[in-house]
Amino acid sequence: MRLVKARIQGYRSIKDTGYFEVEDLKTILVGPNEAGKTAILQALQKLNPPEGIPLFNPLRDYPRSRHDEDIVSGRIDSASFTVVEGHFSLSPEDNEVMPEGFKDIIFVYGRYLNNKTWYKIDGGLKKPTYKDIHKDLTRLCAHIDKNYEKEIAESATEQAGQKPSDGLKTITEKYLDDTILNEAESKPLLEWLQKIYSYIDENNQTEEERFDKLKSMLSISKIRNQALSKCNELLPKFVLFNNYFRVKPSIHLELLAQRTEQKVLDDENYDYGNNCLLKLLGFTARELSNAGKATVSDINNPKQMQAYKDQLDNRSYRLNAASVRLTNEIKKVWNPNPQKPEASKLIIKADNQYLKVVVEDELGVEVELDQRSEGFQWLVSFFVVFFAEAEDKHKNAILLLDEPGLSLHGLKQTEFRQTITRLSEKNQTIFTTHSPFLVGADELDLVRVVEMNNREEGTIIHTTIAAKDAAAMLPLQEALGYDLAQNLFIHQKNLVLEGLTDYWYLEAISSLLQDGNKSYIDNNIALIPASSASKVVYFATILHTQNLKVAALLDSDVSGDQAAKQDTLVSTLGNKRIIRTKDCYKGIVAKPEIEDLLRDTLVVIGKDILSWDVKSKALSQTSRPIVDIFVDEVGTNFSKFKLAKAFLRWSRDHVLTDLAPLEIEQCELLIDKINKSLK
Repeated sequence: MRLVKARIQGYRSIKDTGYFEVEDLKTILVGPNEAGKTAILQALQKLNPPEGIPLFNPLRDYPRSRHDEDIVSGRIDSASFTVVEGHFSLSPEDNEVMPEGFKDIIFVYGRYLNNKTWYKIDGGLKKPTYKDIHKDLTRLCAHIDKNYEKEIAESATEQAGQKPSDGLKTITEKYLDDTILNEAESKPLLEWLQKIYSYIDENNQTEEERFDKLKSMLSISKIRNQALSKCNELLPKFVLFNNYFRVKPSIHLELLAQRTEQKVLDDENYDYGNNCLLKLLGFTARELSNAGKATVSDINNPKQMQAYKDQLDNRSYRLNAASVRLTNEIKKVWNPNPQKPEASKLIIKADNQYLKVVVEDELGVEVELDQRSEGFQWLVSFFVVFFAEAEDKHKNAILLLDEPGLSLHGLKQTEFRQTITRLSEKNQTIFTTHSPFLVGADELDLVRVVEMNNREEGTIIHTTIAAKDAAAMLPLQEALGYDLAQNLFIHQKNLVLEGLTDYWYLEAISSLLQDGNKSYIDNNIALIPASSASKVVYFATILHTQNLKVAALLDSDVSGDQAAKQDTLVSTLGNKRIIRTKDCYKGIVAKPEIEDLLRDTLVVIGKDILSWDVKSKALSQTSRPIVDIFVDEVGTNFSKFKLAKAFLRWSRDHVLTDLAPLEIEQCELLIDKINKSLK
């Protein structure tokens, strides 16, 4: 089960976020300090937290400035005020255990301020109303009453009594047309159907089918409740890592066992981390401690000797297995270049009553974990806690990471970003960050910008890459700047684009073509968004002066025409390396943009994903650019960023043949021109 969107209201700095979308794998929350990013994660965790996590406290959690006005005055009823609400989609595995008629539904789950929960299903078979079955019941009654009277007339002993339909009248006398037939209302009707079944003429196919239809409709409420119950079982836990517990490099097992048994943790952070380490090893502190005390009372007793040896070997082998697993994971982040080994081998070993965590460097020297850098200690502790808990309560959970990797160097954060991606494949992940190194230039569609312009308005989550506060956008600007700096002068082949949306479209198109065994963008070509058509000339000129191959892709609209006609750009690149969208377009739009190459698909995406229905206008105005039609029909809510991001998301779940044939032809032509221009 995956979270697809959520809403938070009335929690600390949050008045109302409105509904915000959550990505299928990982979602990145960026924003300045005090914007409310941590509050968002805390509220989400309380939707369905692990055992022992405190729930809402109206006094402390409801926005302080409105507590008296809303809570004390009684204007807000804590029993009906939903603080956090999540909408969940079902995975293919979830669908396998759902009853028929309730696959691919959306499960909605919320928690009130008083901590009671509610849930419902969007989609699936709809509960019938009395109006939905009334006509069929009437016709069925006429049939069975007729057969009943016929039986009475043919019987010499039976006397007429209540007709079968009289029993139905008793059940339905209080029903109105709009009465919803919940399970309680459906049960007596189902029992009545069972009683009167014998009065249905077995040769009357119409009434047999009517009976089956009624029985099926009256069973919907029960099946729907079963589906609700199953969804409730599948609901993932929300696990917040906002305090990354550390693993102590040297643990006295007997003392830890005593503190754990007595529930007296004198250093909670370390003891939690240490117990996670033991859980990863598959031991309790008491088991390892007792193993360290093991002795042989009779060295001449072969059975005692073997039991003693087995106990120590079991401990040694499991410690070694855990050491190998952790070492492999840490090397993926800390030591990605095997030619330049940095940290090396993590070793967990037991020495009587001490469990030690040491690191062996490339020289073979062993040092305690706490003698390594702060960043390396954090990384080891993170993996220990995560792997230990993932085996237990965090399995299939949604991970909420608050500012992960702060103590890691920028380049290590870049590598750790890939680790988060790997984790998110099994555990959907939402994390906050200020760091540009944890936001890839190809991940901007995964970003949600969080800001708080003033306390009265509270925390806001933007579903587009936009914010009033420039500080909220800083990590994204830095991420783009870093990516640009990294790529600007290292690729021999460079394609300068007007903006980020063009980058997204080309990435998605190239990926679809590649998966469809068609020609895709040469991997050696760097795609460089210039933020506007007017700036394309500056990027192209700078790259050209470095003796690099450069081409530019420009829309065929007014701004693209102006840029394409600049003498500097023409003299720098030459006409062959200035690619225009009209060169690849086969339709009748006079000044096509890149969106017009995907016109039909974007119309569908606009309606299905963004609820922007422009189909009729697009069909009647085929010579107008599709972006102009979206602007007219959608108005101020239209955003090229939203449309491009929706296409990028759509492309991940679709194949090339889902595009219209003409769109495929135009895309192939565009990619071919790009590759040929930079040969």
